[in-house]
Amino acid sequence: MKNSLILIFTLFISGMSFAQSGDEHQSDIQTIFKSSRVTGYGAITNKFTSIRGEYANVVGAYGGVFINRNVMLGVGGFATTNAISVPDEFKAKPGENLSYGYVQTGLMSEWVLASNKPVHLVLSMFAGAGFTYQYEHWTNANYEWEEFHGPYDQNWFFVAEPGAELEVNLFRWMRMSPGISYRKAFNSSGLGLSDDDMSDWTYSFTLKFGKF
Repeated sequence: MKNSLILIFTLFISGMSFAQSGDEHQSDIQTIFKSSRVTGYGAITNKFTSIRGEYANVVGAYGGVFINRNVMLGVGGFATTNAISVPDEFKAKPGENLSYGYVQTGLMSEWVLASNKPVHLVLSMFAGAGFTYQYEHWTNANYEWEEFHGPYDQNWFFVAEPGAELEVNLFRWMRMSPGISYRKAFNSSGLGLSDDDMSDWTYSFTLKFGKF
């Protein structure tokens, strides 16, 4: 009986010690399904490209969840800011001084290589809708604020834009990413805007903020 009590007490103490050891190494438990580290970040960007051979300045923003410091999945939107003249033969409203406008919105993904390194590579992909229209830009000399100035000739189509960035970690919460991408349009049918007119190389400067 005495020996049995000693054995039970010994097993009890051993079990307590094992449990405490297990608590200290909780993070070392091996499981079938691994937990992912999920954070997120947002970005503001300015892009320099061309539409129908004319310079186009495009501003935008995007953001999403950042998984395992490797993959960002999110959404974004981008739009032109400057006047892009419409040739007379393609004007939806003859006699007006019209400009092309362009918007794209959709899914945005990034694959970040060696995210913890001060300087690293980022591969990106945008896929979504493109939208063109004609309107009178506010910079026109005869612009009247109280009048209706478009949009005319509205046109939706599909856009894919793969790209690459050289990303620099400025702070733990902020990154700078100059980059290059190629915008490819599919089934654009705006007046004077073919797929080739809407497809071109794009150069960008991006600032990202969040938990990386």
